[in-house]
Amino acid sequence: MKIREGIRMSEIREDIITGDHVVISSERGKRPHDFNHEETTNKDDYCPFCYGNEDDTPPEITATSSNPNRKENEAGWDIRVIPNKFAALDIDADLKRQNGFYNKMTGVGAAEVLIESPDHEGSLGTHGLEHTIDIMRVLKERHDDLAQDERLKYVQIFKNHGGTAGASLEHPHWQIMSTPLIPTAIRGELDGAEEYYSENGNCVFCDILTEETEKGSRIIEDTEEFTAFAPYASRYPFEMWIMPKEHQHSLGQISEEQLKDLVKVLQKMIRKLEVGFDNPPYNIVLHTAPFLDGVEKKYHWHIEILPRLSINAGFELGTGNFINPTSPELAAETVEDITIE
Repeated sequence: MKIREGIRMSEIREDIITGDHVVISSERGKRPHDFNHEETTNKDDYCPFCYGNEDDTPPEITATSSNPNRKENEAGWDIRVIPNKFAALDIDADLKRQNGFYNKMTGVGAAEVLIESPDHEGSLGTHGLEHTIDIMRVLKERHDDLAQDERLKYVQIFKNHGGTAGASLEHPHWQIMSTPLIPTAIRGELDGAEEYYSENGNCVFCDILTEETEKGSRIIEDTEEFTAFAPYASRYPFEMWIMPKEHQHSLGQISEEQLKDLVKVLQKMIRKLEVGFDNPPYNIVLHTAPFLDGVEKKYHWHIEILPRLSINAGFELGTGNFINPTSPELAAETVEDITIE
């Protein structure tokens, strides 16, 4: 039996990577039944991601299909990747910079959508295992392909599930965006990882895994290749991270066997959310190294699962810090105890 650490009073915890602070409010101690969520995802009968509407989307970038006779941009696909019809970035633009009092550059970059399945009612937690492995495999392939573009510095892979989490369509999908700059959140992690490495000679993420494994109070799932845990300075109630045990700075380094193990853990965590919280809105964000030399020993890719069970308000917006009403120790215990089929 794991010995769970609890907190007897509110604490201000510091994220060891970024130095950001989070208020863990033990007075609230919220569990799944304490959260209510209303979905605002567009539920119109028409869905451009369903079979038969392929002509209503941009031409596909790639697709998988069990039908060897299937033609491009027709029904019969299993997974489909298309350019975002309302893309914020343009892969065909020329990269130009203008510096002055204010600096700017052209909006070069990729904006793609991976449609998980033709099943409009499916979810990451209910797809078959092999199908979900194919989803992760295609995401990795898109990451690796975009990494070849010398104009681009970072690939952000993410999933919005539910209206509160930013999904405008309920059909299950991921987004893949690549930019010519390193995003602020990733730069913050890089700076923290660099400082920690300079002082300790180790990868901070690897040391986090060691600390969490020794303490055990925030571990949710532990396999041969991956560990799922509630981070010490969790920003969101029931926030979970999944991290490879082997030091890898980039998603591009994951092996086929590791990918399969990752999918098992990811599906299990999402299924527990679906069952324990009545299919709540959530975001999944994949943090991987930017395309820079010198980060190989210091950065460690990982997946962050961020349930959207509470709303950021004045304190969060004004300070940039978070208040979390559920301690990560309680979150880990609760999620671990959720029974799934």
